[in-house]
Amino acid sequence: MEKARKGIEVSIALAEAAAQADVDVVAAYPITPQTHIVEHLAELVAEGELDAEFVPVDSEHSAMSVCCGSAAVGARTFTSTSSQGLALMSEIFFIAAAMRLPMVMALANRSLSSPLSIWNDHTDTMMVRDAGWIHVFVENGQESYDHTLWAFRVAEDPQVMLPVAVNLDGFILTHMIEPIEYVDNQTVKNFLPEFKMKNALHPDNPVSMGCFGMPEIYTETQMAREEGIKNAYPTILKAWEEWGSLTGRYYHPIETYKTEDADYCIVTMGSYGETAMEVVDALRDEGEKVGVVRIRLWRPFPFDDFRKAVLGKQALIVLDRAISFGGPGGPVASELRSALYGMEGAPSIVNYVAGLAGRDVARDDFRKIILEGKNKAYAHDTDGFTLYGLRG
Repeated sequence: MEKARKGIEVSIALAEAAAQADVDVVAAYPITPQTHIVEHLAELVAEGELDAEFVPVDSEHSAMSVCCGSAAVGARTFTSTSSQGLALMSEIFFIAAAMRLPMVMALANRSLSSPLSIWNDHTDTMMVRDAGWIHVFVENGQESYDHTLWAFRVAEDPQVMLPVAVNLDGFILTHMIEPIEYVDNQTVKNFLPEFKMKNALHPDNPVSMGCFGMPEIYTETQMAREEGIKNAYPTILKAWEEWGSLTGRYYHPIETYKTEDADYCIVTMGSYGETAMEVVDALRDEGEKVGVVRIRLWRPFPFDDFRKAVLGKQALIVLDRAISFGGPGGPVASELRSALYGMEGAPSIVNYVAGLAGRDVARDDFRKIILEGKNKAYAHDTDGFTLYGLRG
């Protein structure tokens, strides 16, 4: 029998997942389009439905500072932000990962100013891609709910102890009402053990965190960070497997659709993956041997999984949601080119940037991007990038 699903705004479902995780501290500052997430958590705390401290800070910089303090004493910690808010907290964002402080952030992806825009793209998350956080991208409301719980499971594992960002497209997901299948509180408890932090700050057992690092040790600390996030990979996979065994919903670092016999593929990250799959279905009916490769895990990047999915294909059309200004194009395409450089059977990569600041990319647009990208790849026209839909 199909389990009951509830029609609810994705932001509210995500907030309720954080509440089911029994968070201890929520520190956040409102900013569109993530505000509904922390507003709902504030309501749950105020109404006595969630036994947690909600800290109404004066800025996103303060929010991340509070989160670092609460995580350091062993409190289960949650926050949420977007765009300029992430830019303001970026100073402390780097510190959270460097100090191995487990917390979860819902990052409602939104374009950065200027000009001012409240709409969706991926420029905010790309700004901090190298901060040392684990980054996962979701495609719909169910995945947003699931990955909020999954993120706590990963972040707090003693083998990981790193912050996790759940990236969801602003407005495209945050403000949509979708059918969500909740899990019961007992299932959450079975999946998410009580958080017990080793070497937590406590007046009875003083420890130091984030001390001054001389040049003689700084290099080694950065290598330790690199090893830490790479070594999180087995736990990431294990947590997905455990979630799947409990719910029947399995997730993977790289997810593919109709790629087995595909000659070429479109590569997406975030909510665009579902539209891409619809278009691929239509193109398949027309005889096009095309598939979809969806990147779910962005950091640590799943090199082996990605290579396994694409080596032997003739071409990849990579759809970026941000521009690396003055560089070769979009940041995702740049990384995929690097990941495949010099490898036998590596496909040609054609880069499109689309959907900046929420500009619509409809099914007809996907069709044009896929077919035009295929022609570019086969003609070896792979330099630079195409800003799709540019007027004038």
